[in-house]
Amino acid sequence: MGDPTTKAEELALKLAKAIELGDKKTSIECAGHLAELYARVTVQLKQEAYPTEGIRLRVSVEDAGSLTAPITLKVSSDMTVSSLKELVFKEYNFHPSVQQWVIGQRLPHDQETLHYHGIRRDGDTAFLYIRSAKQAKLSPARLEKAQRQIILEDVILEARGTGDLVDNEIKPNVNQWEEIEPAARIEIPEPPKPPEEGWACPSCTFINKPTRPGCMICSTDRPEGYVVPDVYQPDEEERQRIQNEELAMMLYEEEKEMRRKLNYERLLQLDGQSLVPTDEAIDCPVCYTTLEPGEGVTLRECLHCFCKDCLKGTVLNSQEPEVPCPYMDDNYSCTGKLLDREIKALLSPAEYQRFLDIGVSLAEIRSVNSYHCKTTDCRGWCIYEDDVNEFLCPLCELTNCLLCKAIHKDMNCKEYQDDLKLRAENDEAAKKTTEALAAMVRERIAMLCPQCQIVIQKKDGCDWLKCTVCHTEICWVTKGHRWGPKGSGDTSGGCKCRLTGAPCHPNCQNCH
Repeated sequence: MGDPTTKAEELALKLAKAIELGDKKTSIECAGHLAELYARVTVQLKQEAYPTEGIRLRVSVEDAGSLTAPITLKVSSDMTVSSLKELVFKEYNFHPSVQQWVIGQRLPHDQETLHYHGIRRDGDTAFLYIRSAKQAKLSPARLEKAQRQIILEDVILEARGTGDLVDNEIKPNVNQWEEIEPAARIEIPEPPKPPEEGWACPSCTFINKPTRPGCMICSTDRPEGYVVPDVYQPDEEERQRIQNEELAMMLYEEEKEMRRKLNYERLLQLDGQSLVPTDEAIDCPVCYTTLEPGEGVTLRECLHCFCKDCLKGTVLNSQEPEVPCPYMDDNYSCTGKLLDREIKALLSPAEYQRFLDIGVSLAEIRSVNSYHCKTTDCRGWCIYEDDVNEFLCPLCELTNCLLCKAIHKDMNCKEYQDDLKLRAENDEAAKKTTEALAAMVRERIAMLCPQCQIVIQKKDGCDWLKCTVCHTEICWVTKGHRWGPKGSGDTSGGCKCRLTGAPCHPNCQNCH
């Protein structure tokens, strides 16, 4: 029967010839005989079957850090995906094991051609994803061996071009090289390794020039620990890049400084203005009037913008001395306040004075210990403390007695109260004052001094009082003397508060 392999070779050649001539019958017979022999055959189109013109393939490259860079490759339609990977490895140093191609939304196999995936004319596109060396399990030794293989192939091709090798020498590929036993390899002296200059990108492994701050392919930052060698001399292209970068940085700093000065000058200008005008057109959130740039007002505290009329109405209708920002919507009410300089600029001088007067009146009304000057039509008032009995009004310059709640010039409290009693017989005003003092005593708001009998009122604080006329020390809760007949410290008489550890009265505040 002969050698089965020889028979299979003959049938394969006959099948190829029949297919080329279009002989369907012979092709079927040869294919059937090969199937009976379980022959391992490969059917592949000849290079002549593909378009002869070259193709510029546009490739979008992306690494694990989602950094993208476009490249262009010169390929042919008959090129397999495996050959395409070798081309990228040779030109860009991306090992085939880290390359993951996507062509026409498909993941191609290495033995498939570019023509099969629709790469047939200039401008066709493909996508290349670069996996990390760790993910692809690419060791430095394996990468170095593949790089040596590329150098060996170049040496073989150069030698073939000069006739040093026989014509039927077969060019090995990367996969074949890995399968050849060490003893069967052609021993060619390894060319001297060029000195490595630059840093390897941690994302795409591209070797960058030492002075580059980021990867030229994927823009990944240069490793922090890398130091530019002292002996490194940049080439003309790198020097030009560094000069352009320094110029761009200088222009950026100049622009930043100019903007800083302009912003500072504008801030000074705005600081001198009582009202800050709006920079752009707005709709007033109160009256919904459309305002052109500069017609509205921006509040300094909260930056909300309004028309002047709405802000003025807010101030005039405010029931508080601190005017709140009128901005409000369904979910938020502004808590900002209008500044005094803004209020003053919105109002006329008369309106501003009335606004101040209302604020002062509200402050007086809401103060517990406030006292208004008894001079007719005088607006002076004060907030008094417990140990102060007189108020010198700064407006009318008259002294008010805080105990008598009156102005009794050139008289002490006793003289004034005695005079009130005399005048009460004929003077209706004096009579009302006398009755008011008597009512205060009855209601225990005030008391009579146990020594001189003038009306004394405790404003606030301690139950231990001293008469302003006779200087007798008095107990407010018992309405009697604090000490005995011998005066201060005499515990034989008086209220005797805490003498035996007990207070002088159930209402005593223990402050004697």
